[in-house]
Amino acid sequence: MDLISLMGFAALVIVGIALVVFVVKVVWALLPAAIVAVIVFILTASMWWAGVAFLAVIVLSLFAKLLR
Repeated sequence: MDLISLMGFAALVIVGIALVVFVVKVVWALLPAAIVAVIVFILTASMWWAGVAFLAVIVLSLFAKLLR
């Protein structure tokens, strides 16, 4: 293997790892909102209220992170 191929491979591995870490962080951040939305959907059987609950939890968590 030449040096350029090795550097390209290393760059792609680093980008891949960064992408996986980003996706995991996004899923971890959305997990509480998804749990609340599922609970609201089970209680009300309404996708509308589940969506409202999901967005409300996302907005509250963003405000909490901004104020921290």
